[in-house]
Amino acid sequence: MNLPNIEILDEKDKRLRLISKEVKFPLSKEDKKRIQDMLDYLKISQIDELREKYNLRAGMGLAYIQLGIAKRIFVIVNEEDDGTFTNYIVINPRIISNSEELIYVGEGEGCLSINRDTEGIVPRYARITVEAYDIDGKSYTLRVREDLSVAFQHEMDHLEGILFTDKIDPKNPYKNANMMREI
Repeated sequence: MNLPNIEILDEKDKRLRLISKEVKFPLSKEDKKRIQDMLDYLKISQIDELREKYNLRAGMGLAYIQLGIAKRIFVIVNEEDDGTFTNYIVINPRIISNSEELIYVGEGEGCLSINRDTEGIVPRYARITVEAYDIDGKSYTLRVREDLSVAFQHEMDHLEGILFTDKIDPKNPYKNANMMREI
């Protein structure tokens, strides 16, 4: 598998702060190819041998805005327990329900646009239900939990111009940790 030629914006790029626009269907061939390139990139980044070969950081999700394109599209590649990968193509998403329970990633969230160590916790819902569209414009509803819930919320924040570091309290990076469950 060859590494797709995509350039991910760094957090200093002001385009990451843009609010992404709704997508109209049908998608162009260019958009469909870009989505496939994003999925391939993320999968490569999660396979140790390929990640080292291409000198990548592991990533689970990528939003269009991270490529400098303000469209409400993101993809997630989730490595399952059996070593297979599940791809999620998420277009024009909306959270239609969420759990009351809050969680945070113990080792901290990461982002392919943030190339520095960050300390602190990001409160996320343990479970969310998302309504979105697939690559062909077909509506679907999906309930995600734990790591996937965090990834979906992280990428949805990108669509609003929000980085995960914005959600960490600079004065108290571990604020309210005792009121959430660590994953």
